[in-house]
Amino acid sequence: SRKAPRRPRAASAGAMAALFRTLGIFSAFVAVVGAAFYPIYFRPLLLPDEYKKEQSINRAGVVQEDIQPAGTLDLRICIDCFKDP
Repeated sequence: SRKAPRRPRAASAGAMAALFRTLGIFSAFVAVVGAAFYPIYFRPLLLPDEYKKEQSINRAGVVQEDIQPAGTLDLRICIDCFKDP
């Protein structure tokens, strides 16, 4: 009196459509995020010489000390702010 194993049922057309719609939305989201990150992160990694040349042109005439003065961050102040008064 041993029963044969049940055969799995095929998914209905409505369930398959919902699955494909979900996969399509997720794939579109991944594609948009990838397209946004390409010029920010991947392009400089793939083309470092072109990126360095572009940055040297963009930073010509910029003195970094005028934008970010050296030695202005006093770590003692940052550490003291966590102590009890």
